[in-house]
Amino acid sequence: MKIRLKLTLLFTALFAALLLVFCLVIYFSNARDREDQYFKRLRQQAITKTNLLLGAKVQPTVLQLIYKNSLNSLPQEEVAVYDTAFHLLYHDAVYIDRVKETRGMIDTIVRQHEIHFYVQDLQAIGFLYPYNSKDYVVTAAAKDIDGLAKLHDLRIALLIGFIVAILLTFLAGYLFSRQALQPVSQMVDKVEEITASHLDLRISEGRGKDEIAELAITFNRMLDRLENSFEAQRQFVSNISHELRTPLATIIGELEIAAKKGRTPAEYEELTRLILQDAHRLVKLSNGLLDLAKASYDKAEIAFKEVRLDELLLDTRQAVLKSNPDYGVNIIFEREIEEDDFISVRGNEYLLKVAFTNLIDNGCKFSDDRESTVAISFHAKNVILRFSDTGIGISPEDIASIFTPFYRGANKKYAEGHGIGLSLTDKIIHLHQGSLSVASRVSEGTTFTVELPHL
Repeated sequence: MKIRLKLTLLFTALFAALLLVFCLVIYFSNARDREDQYFKRLRQQAITKTNLLLGAKVQPTVLQLIYKNSLNSLPQEEVAVYDTAFHLLYHDAVYIDRVKETRGMIDTIVRQHEIHFYVQDLQAIGFLYPYNSKDYVVTAAAKDIDGLAKLHDLRIALLIGFIVAILLTFLAGYLFSRQALQPVSQMVDKVEEITASHLDLRISEGRGKDEIAELAITFNRMLDRLENSFEAQRQFVSNISHELRTPLATIIGELEIAAKKGRTPAEYEELTRLILQDAHRLVKLSNGLLDLAKASYDKAEIAFKEVRLDELLLDTRQAVLKSNPDYGVNIIFEREIEEDDFISVRGNEYLLKVAFTNLIDNGCKFSDDRESTVAISFHAKNVILRFSDTGIGISPEDIASIFTPFYRGANKKYAEGHGIGLSLTDKIIHLHQGSLSVASRVSEGTTFTVELPHL
């Protein structure tokens, strides 16, 4: 069921319930008023007859004749007068007697003074009437033909009005919901035009500030993210293809040259060294791509635990020095550590080690002395790590792009690389709710500052 029809039916059902309650209140209120008024009229007619009987001493036969020919008499009227000892003093039509008074009824009237009841379609009343220091029991019954007819007309009018109102409400609700959901329909039509090859299309946000406008804005923002993601993936694949093609082409070329004619053992050794060097480059590139993919995972999919950064930095230092014996890595504690929580974070040990390795390796390989210094400090909320070197530095033009995957600045002639390390490090630090900043002067050195929230 479409939302348009569902909203229409819901709106119609709600209005129908309210209108039904309103109609029932009107109907039963009128029915109760009619009943009360007719009971009062019955009482008044019965009192008039009783006064003529007891006060004017009108004979019962004469009284019966008068009311049979009276234009004001009630339809199917019956009036009976008894004394409290259940002796009948007067009755309009003894031979009919639809009320059929009993001793129990008379006693109940004497006890309660007045009762109201129905005899089939007749309204009936019984009441105690005092006259000349003596009590009499009077009963009266009649059918309110005019009142019931008016009540029937009211019931028909309310029913017809209810049906017409519901139909009009359904029609108005359908038109209203169609108008209200028209932007959604337009949005659906526009969304159907958006494909992987047309991610630049956007849906109209309109000028409103309602929920539909918010939905359009949110959807367009999602499209922006998707477009950026697709563009990043295309760029990523293009860069990977370029980076992989170079070492693979070199390896293939060297092997093809070697296959054309025989070589001396020294030449084969040199060829093997070159191929092994290119293979190491491929391994390093594939490891970097794998780590970059891991850093792009959803945070919920990565295992986090408590990690002491000083111990992790010592492990990282040892691993870097093992791979590069000519490097020098200095770790400095700027403040005395009073509690472990001050330098402990909740994070993924492997990814943080990759990030720190990249920063230390960059500091060493771009410095003439092959040294990098790591300073550890902290404040109320964050652990602060500064990775410094006295190397060639980074130009202001390159600083704006150093965290872009596969970007290599003017320093690429000083050392080999693929432009993955810093972009990977930036992703890892932000994955841990931290920040990474850089300050550098050309020919003087560079300092990367990492801040991570501690426990």
